[in-house]
Amino acid sequence: MTASGEGTEISETRDGREPGEWYVIHTYSGQENSVKERLRKRVESMGLEDHIFEVLVPTDERIQVKDGKKTTVEERVFPGYALIRMKMTEESWHAVRYTPGVTGFVSSGTTPVPLDPSEVDGIRNRMAEEKPRPKIDLEVGENVRVVSGPFDGFMGTVNEIDGRQGKVHVMVNMFGRETPVELDFTQVEKV
Repeated sequence: MTASGEGTEISETRDGREPGEWYVIHTYSGQENSVKERLRKRVESMGLEDHIFEVLVPTDERIQVKDGKKTTVEERVFPGYALIRMKMTEESWHAVRYTPGVTGFVSSGTTPVPLDPSEVDGIRNRMAEEKPRPKIDLEVGENVRVVSGPFDGFMGTVNEIDGRQGKVHVMVNMFGRETPVELDFTQVEKV
């Protein structure tokens, strides 16, 4: 079984596809990585390497500003969920379902529903993005202080947030009037 889904060789079938199908399992929130490790150990101890191939806990790197310092943190994309590539048999279903921390499969009724391969490809591509995105913990109308750049020390109000670009538009009081300023998310902090 592949431990992480990143940087590891994945076995393929004769037609070039990965064996098994991808399913979503529900876990207790915050236990996704523990479940992943428990599943790895269960697969080894139960000899299910030919049935359960990979467990993936999608994460995303975010830039966070705390106490004026910029740090990169890794966040789970789907808290409380993990992806598992497996051949669905009664034995493999039981091994996964009764792993401590797993509350069940995402299913339609009682039957687990496999993900479309394009959905998994999209998740993997998102994880492979090199540039960490800012963790935006601001709301429109909130008061902020500019902490770097030419407007360092100015106070303002968030007017607009552009999460895709990591930019925030702030109304700063300059020369006795409100002036719109576009700043990088890392240049402001909540007041």
